[in-house]
Amino acid sequence: MNTLTCCTGVGTVTGANFLLETDAGSKILIDCGMVQGERTASELNYESFSYDISKISALIITHAHLDHVGRIAKLVKEGYSGPIYSTPQTKELAEIVMKDAVNIIATEAQQEGIDPMYGLPDVENVLPLWKTIEYHTAFNVTDDVSVFLKDAGHILGSAMVEVSITTNQQMNANTANKTKILFTGDLGNSPAPLLRDTEAVGDVDYMIMESVYGDRNHEDREERTNQFMKVIKDTIARNGTLVIPAFSIDRTQVLLYELNNMVEQKKIPSVPVFVDSPMAINATQIYRESTFLFNDAVQQQIKKGDDIFSFKNLDYTMSRNEAGVIDRVKGAKIILAGSGMSVGGRIVSHEAQYLPDANSTILLVGYQSVSSLGRKLADGAKKVTIHGQEIKVKAKIETLYGYSAHKDGDHLVEFVSTGTDRLKQVFVVMGEPGASMHLAQRLNNELGVKAIVPERLKGYELE
Repeated sequence: MNTLTCCTGVGTVTGANFLLETDAGSKILIDCGMVQGERTASELNYESFSYDISKISALIITHAHLDHVGRIAKLVKEGYSGPIYSTPQTKELAEIVMKDAVNIIATEAQQEGIDPMYGLPDVENVLPLWKTIEYHTAFNVTDDVSVFLKDAGHILGSAMVEVSITTNQQMNANTANKTKILFTGDLGNSPAPLLRDTEAVGDVDYMIMESVYGDRNHEDREERTNQFMKVIKDTIARNGTLVIPAFSIDRTQVLLYELNNMVEQKKIPSVPVFVDSPMAINATQIYRESTFLFNDAVQQQIKKGDDIFSFKNLDYTMSRNEAGVIDRVKGAKIILAGSGMSVGGRIVSHEAQYLPDANSTILLVGYQSVSSLGRKLADGAKKVTIHGQEIKVKAKIETLYGYSAHKDGDHLVEFVSTGTDRLKQVFVVMGEPGASMHLAQRLNNELGVKAIVPERLKGYELE
């Protein structure tokens, strides 16, 4: 019997790590991510893996966000030496994400008086194990397991992993029938400004799907763009600073694309715009090199000569010395910096600088995990603590979740509906408990699909 175990990634939005065991003995991991933003995050990230690392046959990565790749180096440090598979773009992005994480891990470990979870040499040891596979190319990872990657439309290179298992009985009977399991990873908020739409579910037996926004819907694309423009204009009118905590991968590139269009079409005044994030700058270069994965409309725009990540008054600040210039720029300006949930990175210093300024605005453009600084701001905190200092919140706090790279509740249900009658069960993961339960209930009620929120570390048999 094939068995699915959710090692982490249930009861929380982050920390994807799923184990699939086949009756022929293969043990396949899907993602090995870091838990972020939770009070127990450090404890969960540092604890031993719940499986025998030496028995793992292969690791498949859906995409390059830290909550999907952040513990790969720990896995390798503790003995994993098997293959790692993903799209080429995921490998490129994951390398910069993991190397960036080393500094964060070292700082947190020093604060807590413990040894770091892993260091740069451990990340370097990951890379020789990593093999790349293009979309829509079936490949065998073991004798009984093959994998097929579909475009998830979430970030550049993001993939849904369709796993096909041939059971011992099927192999002995020489039949082509296989058990098919789809791991969605994170699903894109299609239609997305830059990327192609999420592909259909197809003909699968089981699905393990995310549920970040399983209990709510986003603004539509036109509304979110108009709201973004309004926030920009209102802040400029106050001669203030617009500070945007933005994930370095995809969120920053999407916002740059939107700003490019607004500036070039003269829909907003041209003011200084700073991208203050080395990781975002490196990721933007990878996006530049993979425009063939963009949607048709953006590809046509580029062919007509528009450099979508460059416009008047845009400045990429790679070094901290360059970043120091930002605060000396007087008058209205826009700052994009990581991290997206304000749990670290350069954005925290900018928030400390501008939160006490009533003329400035902090714009939250994505999910804010429980206990994160971003969540406290979204929930209306009047005071926050940054770098050990109490900061009064006088700046305007705006939220605009339509720019999320995740599908909302209605579109998650719509996505599942693209499956066939073959679909036996959906496991709803990667969401806060309320969001996951809400989505599972909708799938049961509206589509008649058996859907459950699995328990962490419980094995579920897949017939």
